[in-house]
Amino acid sequence: MNEFKKQTYSEQVAEYVRGLILSGELAPGSAVEEAGIAKELSISRAPVREAMQVLIREGLIDAHPQKRKHVKELTSKQIKNSYFAGGVLEAASVANALDLYTEEDIGQLEKIVREMDRIAQENGSISDQVPLDTKFHDILFSRIDNGLVVELCKRSCQGISKFLLYRHWVKIYTPQEVVERHRVIIEALKTRDPNTVEQVLREHYISSGERMAKYGADFHKTSKASGY
Repeated sequence: MNEFKKQTYSEQVAEYVRGLILSGELAPGSAVEEAGIAKELSISRAPVREAMQVLIREGLIDAHPQKRKHVKELTSKQIKNSYFAGGVLEAASVANALDLYTEEDIGQLEKIVREMDRIAQENGSISDQVPLDTKFHDILFSRIDNGLVVELCKRSCQGISKFLLYRHWVKIYTPQEVVERHRVIIEALKTRDPNTVEQVLREHYISSGERMAKYGADFHKTSKASGY
């Protein structure tokens, strides 16, 4: 285990737990034991408690009085709602800032999509494309002059649904579909038409939410009850 710098204990603990969630070692619904984490990292429980509060605010950990902390589980409806909220906010904000996107911005987006395509052509995994997806949307966020909106967008999708359901991304799209989904956004931006941009970006998120919803914590229970 790497040693932790004292002044950043809680931040590094939070990052450590995020890594466990991302890898699937801590799956949705899994208990998060503060004492176990402190022992694993050879640190006191105080920074672990602070880290838990950060992760609770981020929506990654659920905590209830007199109960153990758990990695958050999302229902199908929560997944759809988070993607809908993120999509509506990002779509409207990018459309509103459309005049601010430069040819250089478009070029950077195209470069990212070319790299996505290279991964797809080499039979790579969506897991290899996910960091590029984040870079793509970060460029879109860069021209939105509203920090609160950007934070809400990221928390709605990147911070919750994408993070907690990361391992399912390989199941909902092929690598080539990921490429085409982002090419469509670039083509919309090139039209310089706010309505087109807003519609394409909103659909980008909502369609993902519809596909990802089948991995909600309640989906299989509901399907069985319905006879499917």
